[in-house]
This record gives sequence, structure tokens and C-alpha cells, in this order.
Amino acid sequence: MRIWMRPACGWLGVLALWLLCAATPGNAQQAGDGFPTRSVQLVVPYPPGGVVDPVARILAPRFANEFGQPVVVENRAGAGGSIGANYVARARPDGHTILLHTGSGMVIQQLANRNVGYDARTDFTPVSQIAAAPYVVSVTPGLPVQSLAELVALARSRPGELLYGSAGIGSSPHLITELFNRSAGIEMRHVPYRGNGPMVNALVAGHEIHIGLDTIPGSKALAEAGRLRVLALTGPRRNQALPDLPTVAELGFPGFEATLWLGFFLPRGTPEEAVARWHAALSTALRDEAVRRRLVDLGFDIEVSTPRELGERVASELAKWDEVIRAANITFE
Repeated sequence: MRIWMRPACGWLGVLALWLLCAATPGNAQQAGDGFPTRSVQLVVPYPPGGVVDPVARILAPRFANEFGQPVVVENRAGAGGSIGANYVARARPDGHTILLHTGSGMVIQQLANRNVGYDARTDFTPVSQIAAAPYVVSVTPGLPVQSLAELVALARSRPGELLYGSAGIGSSPHLITELFNRSAGIEMRHVPYRGNGPMVNALVAGHEIHIGLDTIPGSKALAEAGRLRVLALTGPRRNQALPDLPTVAELGFPGFEATLWLGFFLPRGTPEEAVARWHAALSTALRDEAVRRRLVDLGFDIEVSTPRELGERVASELAKWDEVIRAANITFE
């Protein structure tokens, strides 16, 4: 009996030890092992249309091909992008839920809303920045300026009289134009609209505002039709879609840079293996010439970063725009 009892106890002990190890987080199968094991959610925190949604839908089929699993674009819009961001921040950190967000949306919502629900620096695992697009500084054709220098001169001669529009208080065009006010030592007054479309309509009409910032596709089409006059780009370099249009930095304001940039973020705690798999898939997709052409047509420059570089950019942008908000005394309702 003893000969058989001891092995039995031994097997029971082995079984108990196995169960204990299986229940111990440190020895459990890590979330993300074998990623992906099922369909993937690519969350866009804005409604269909705009500039973020098309990028997601361009990339999703490439990711599906790379992963061998369906990649579903899911629009979780609202609250300036914070609803979708919060959804991903609280998702299971196994790599199967990822966020494509604008830098401004991620950062400015945190600065504008104390109850935003997330911290962009700590509640996400950065994967990569993928692209950036400058804004176009445009004026209504009736304004008697042909260049950025003439706009600055006119604004200095008429402090507080020139009006610029934006998509709303705290929107990227609002903060970028306030940054330009500081850089140029001028005072142009802000007129907020309920979205970018109404602002552009007002700028084209020329009755309510004189200056506005818009993305390249819209600005280019309106300029070619003679309905707007484009003066400069806000990015660090010229853009392929408007190669003859200089940057604000070129035109006497060295170091001026403000772009609409896009990045991918996973929930905090996502395993390194899943992060690396996503980064590799992004890099592969962005080497595809057809993908690159479509992003260029949307006004983007391809800019791939490391996860660490993306995290550093989020932190630096929080500091940059917090300073602009404080200096301009911007208050959020």
C-alpha cells in the first residue's frame, strides 16, 4: 500500500502545484502570447469621414493580411475623441484593441477637461507615430495681403481687428494660431465655430473672419478655385501636395512647427511581444507604395517612430500646448 500511496500523493502534489502555478499571475500565460488569436479592433475616436477614419480604413486590410485575422475599424466618437480613447485605455491589454488617434485630440482633451478619464502619458502603451500633416494658413481673397509677411504687417498695424476662425475653443487651429500670435508679436482675435466645415464656409464667404487654418486637401481645392489664398504651411518642411508653398518657419519664424499627427496606442500593460508585432505590421504597411500614395493624397508625410519616441512626443506636446493655453488665457467651458 505504501508503495502505491506515495506516488498517488506525489501526483496529487504535482496537480496541486500545477493548479497553483496556473492561478499565479506571474506564471500565467501572458496576455498577448501568440498574438493575434482572434479578430482585432482598430478604434477610431471620431465619426466616419474627416482625416483619421480614411487612414484607418487604408491600413486595416494590410494589418489583416499581416496578422491573418480580421481587423475591424470601429468608430467610437464623441467628446473630442475621449470616448474612444477611454474605451481603449480600459480594454484588455492583449494587443487585440488598438487606438488610432490624433496627437492634438489625445493631448488637448486632457488639458481641456479635468474629467477626461485618462492620462495620455500613463494609461496607454505607445506603438508608433505614423504620419503628420501641416495645416495651411489661408486668408479670404478680399484681404489685401499676398504673403505671410504682409499678413503680419497688417495685423501689427491693426491690433485686434483681424479675426481668425477655428473649429472651436481648444481645437488645434485655435491653439496653433495663438502660438503664431505669440511668435509674430501680433494680436488676431478668435472666432470659434461648431466644427471645421462652418469655419471654412465663413472664411470663403469673407464676411465674418479673415484668416483660418485647414488641412491640405480642402485648402488646395479652394485655392485652385480662387476661393481662398494660401500663404504658408505650419509643418517643419514643405509638403508634396503643395511643394511650392513655404512653411511658416521658412518665412521668418524659425522653429515654428505645429502639425496634425497620427499615432497608434495600445492599453497600458500590453506585452512587449504584441507591441513589437504591431510596430512591425505598421512598418510593413507604410512601406507599401500604394498606401504611401493614398496618405500623401490626404496631405500626410509618413513619419514612423519608435514606441519610446511616441511617448516622448506625447509628453512634450502636453507641455507645449499647456504653455500656449496659459499664455493666451484660454478657458474651456
